[in-house]
Amino acid sequence: MIYLLLSILASTLIFVVFKLFSKFKINTLHAIVVNYFVACASGIIAYNGTITSTEIPKYDWFYYTLGLGALFILVFNLMAITTQRSGLSVVSVATKMSVVIPVVFGLLYYKDSLGIYKAIGILLALIAVYLASVKKKDGLKIKPKNLIFPVLVFLGSGIIDTSIKYLEDSFVAEADVPLFSATIFFTAFTLGVLVLLVQKLRGKFQFEWKNILGGIALGIPNYFSIYFVVKALRSDLFESSGIFTVNNVAIVILSTFVGILFFKERLLPKNWLGIGLAVLGIFLIALEKLL
Repeated sequence: MIYLLLSILASTLIFVVFKLFSKFKINTLHAIVVNYFVACASGIIAYNGTITSTEIPKYDWFYYTLGLGALFILVFNLMAITTQRSGLSVVSVATKMSVVIPVVFGLLYYKDSLGIYKAIGILLALIAVYLASVKKKDGLKIKPKNLIFPVLVFLGSGIIDTSIKYLEDSFVAEADVPLFSATIFFTAFTLGVLVLLVQKLRGKFQFEWKNILGGIALGIPNYFSIYFVVKALRSDLFESSGIFTVNNVAIVILSTFVGILFFKERLLPKNWLGIGLAVLGIFLIALEKLL
């Protein structure tokens, strides 16, 4: 339970940091690249063994982490495009609804159980994510020509979560979780630096110390959000489908309350309904585990 709670807390801190980015006018891309370096360094510090760069490519999970690191950068850019064209609510819904992919994977590949309480709980959780995330009275409005971007965010986010579950279960030893996470983040950092170099060549890069500070503030909770969710997946609290559902929905709930308390956000009635359904969904998922 503690690992799941810590994962939820770390992911909510990411939400808080992103909120502060807009307040202090921090360049999100620049801070994201720094964040990946800090997250990588956090994994290296947390690793108890001896790290030899020539040995890392010999791990079974190494080449998979290269793909995941590339996907991290790609999904981030897709999220930025989606936010610009369709709004933040669309990104939030696409990202959180992507929990469907690892849930279905867990049910089909790992043969996770699906009793009536869990099924209803997952369904309510998905409805809750939509209702709690959409902060406009008229719902989501997406132009047909822009629909591809939230769809790609949905697929990319879901593939990341599913891949992490598959790799940690199939290839990653308990002691290697920090190194596994660090390698993913290092790949994302390397690709991010290449993007910044392209910006520099085009004369669009401007260095600011506040972007470095923003990246540091983001990188630490970002590392632990991955680390603790992997630890939670290895616990016997819930099956993977339950872990991903509870994790995502609880992040939505906690982030919403943080928004109310610290950023003076106002909720619509449907947002409150979403929170209520989220709590009920989590309760039903937990109830099936107890029965």
